Amino acid sequence: MQTENVSRFLGGPPLAVLMRLVLLSILVGVVLHAVGFDPWNIIQSLQALFRRIWEMGFDLVRWLWRYFLLGAAIVVPLWLIMRLAKAPRGGDGGE
Repeated sequence: MQTENVSRFLGGPPLAVLMRLVLLSILVGVVLHAVGFDPWNIIQSLQALFRRIWEMGFDLVRWLWRYFLLGAAIVVPLWLIMRLAKAPRGGDGGE
């Protein structure tokens, strides 16, 4: 009973949850390091990140917009096709 409660609380077996958390922490750590974060000095790392973003100005906005449009050209039509394929057919007396 106790183990069941622990597993339910954690969302799975404790060892599996621990391994997922370790792997996710490493992945997030790599990404944060690539952005320039230092685990011993998070406040100054955040300030430096915002300063770099501010200095980049609208280049960042243009960069994000370009990738958004590129991804949306694929994602939105696929989403629309999937929604239309799953749409309920008329005449089944749904309401």
